[in-house]
Amino acid sequence: MSRLSPEALRGFATSVLTATGVPDDDAALVADSLVQADLWGHQSHGVLRLPWYVARLRSGAMTTRTEPAVLSDTGPLVLLDGRHGIGQVLTERARTTAVERARIHGVGVAGVRNSNHFGTAMYWTRRAAQEGCVAVLTTNASPAMAPWGGREKVLGTNPWSIAAPGPDGRVVAVDIANTAVARGKIYLAKNRGEPIPDTWALGPDGAPTTDPTEGVLGVILPMAGHKGYAITFLMDVLSGALTGSSVGTGVHGPYETDAPSGCGHLFLALDPDAFGDRAGYEARVRQLIDEVKSVPLAQGFDDVFYPGEV
Repeated sequence: MSRLSPEALRGFATSVLTATGVPDDDAALVADSLVQADLWGHQSHGVLRLPWYVARLRSGAMTTRTEPAVLSDTGPLVLLDGRHGIGQVLTERARTTAVERARIHGVGVAGVRNSNHFGTAMYWTRRAAQEGCVAVLTTNASPAMAPWGGREKVLGTNPWSIAAPGPDGRVVAVDIANTAVARGKIYLAKNRGEPIPDTWALGPDGAPTTDPTEGVLGVILPMAGHKGYAITFLMDVLSGALTGSSVGTGVHGPYETDAPSGCGHLFLALDPDAFGDRAGYEARVRQLIDEVKSVPLAQGFDDVFYPGEV
């Protein structure tokens, strides 16, 4: 099987997007976010999604030129109307705005309404952490999960990410969906003709399934049972209800060609310098890393990794 270099794949994805009318810089940003997801091993959020984006750009459900409007600006908090622009471009604007305000006020918050799918959440929080800020990013998504005890999908996977500066220029980070698995992984299994574990999804009849086609049509199970459901619900509150975006069944996904997404995001940046002890912060994170790396290994493990290390 032949392999493409990341540079070649970025160039291809960029040229596909610019051919649909996306400005060069925006196209390059989207392409890089998708290729980086593939490089991290998250193919569910990689170039697999490019055809979905193109279909939405062509239908007009997502605009080729992303031109957000500022709806509210209190200093530390800014609310943007994304006006159905490209999710990656809007999230980059939210990130830069939140980090900029955090450097002034100690905390910066950027909310985005009327956005679109932004790829891998960690792509954005890691950027903020590399600039010295602790970052939290939430988003809602189209229905994939049933409420705990139900069998009809109402809530999205509603992923979130937290990233923070670590010692020696490192970053500690987590990026998870609140379902047992990201929906893109089920699509990936479907494309490959591979079965899925029976802990991932319920089929249309409400029973566990190993058929990815049934999983796509059915319901994705929450992680950790009722806990994943509750976190998803609250992420919809933060990302959708709070920012003035759609919630629940009102959100539409990137694989829906014609429907405006209506999804929302919340980006929070905290400047450790504002807490008055930057050196102490870095020492404490180093202590955490050293402690988890030094524990005796469980059977079957060769190493202990801190979050975001792999």
